[in-house]
Amino acid sequence: MKLDGGITEAIGRTPLIRLRHLFRHEPFDVYGKLEWMNPGGSAKDRPALYMLREAIRRGEVTSKSVIVESSSGNLAISLAQLCRYLGLRFICVVDPRTTEQHKQIIRSFGGEIDLVTQPDGLTGEFLPARIRRVKELLQQLPGAYWTNQYGNPDNALAHRETTMKEIGDQLETVDYLFCGVSSCGTIRGCMEYIRSRKWPTKIVAVDAEGSILFGGGSGKRRFPGLGAAMIPDLYAHDMADLVVNISDADCVRGCRELVRHEAILAGASSGGVIEAIRRLSGGIPNGSVCAAILPDRGERYLNTVYNDEWVRQELGLESI
Repeated sequence: MKLDGGITEAIGRTPLIRLRHLFRHEPFDVYGKLEWMNPGGSAKDRPALYMLREAIRRGEVTSKSVIVESSSGNLAISLAQLCRYLGLRFICVVDPRTTEQHKQIIRSFGGEIDLVTQPDGLTGEFLPARIRRVKELLQQLPGAYWTNQYGNPDNALAHRETTMKEIGDQLETVDYLFCGVSSCGTIRGCMEYIRSRKWPTKIVAVDAEGSILFGGGSGKRRFPGLGAAMIPDLYAHDMADLVVNISDADCVRGCRELVRHEAILAGASSGGVIEAIRRLSGGIPNGSVCAAILPDRGERYLNTVYNDEWVRQELGLESI
């Protein structure tokens, strides 16, 4: 069994475009890496392909395997798509924060939804409960294989070998890299690429308020894709030079600004990245080149980020 050809050929090589209107008054340039143009709609296509391909190469995944993963939505879509291409059964463990749009797309590819409805009793968070359910499925299902985005080195390698390389190939200089964090695969891989080449790039981790990744306190987060309730194995204390914590309202504002000025309909974490750039703009030197990874599509957030009534009720924002 091989994972190549077909839909896999469309993964990666996403556009990197200058955000000319949104930051037109700033003395630095910002380039957005449009990861939502991957066929599965997000940056997660890259690690999904890399993790499955390497597992097949090592003989850990065969035609009889059942792929299992815990995901807030995007990686599940990517895995569901590739498992459909391979003819493999796929089960995704999700929690109530996963949007209906994400779940519908997963099912459309033939993926199965295993919904965890109660948070972990000790932490009050859903992620530990999801991981516990994954481990139960591994015990119950013959041939079950956990891709484990939180601890699989292939998650980070995918971004080291492709995402950051593509950015570096297109830009002569990268002074700042803005990257959202959750499983830490993207930022870990990009950091390793940057430091292996001894670039002076400042790496900015865009984290959510309510995330514990960089020493913050655990709290409510409405959007998937930013932050974590557990420290993943891919986390490294030195993988970011700067950390910016973003609120749910910041994510909405950033998304709306992307649409208004650049006609880019992106997901919540992309809005968070945009707001992080704005927050640091006063300290970014003139002439700097900034790269921003914009992870996923906005259509998955039509009932939240782009729904004025939801924004008023949930976030108390009257005008955006």
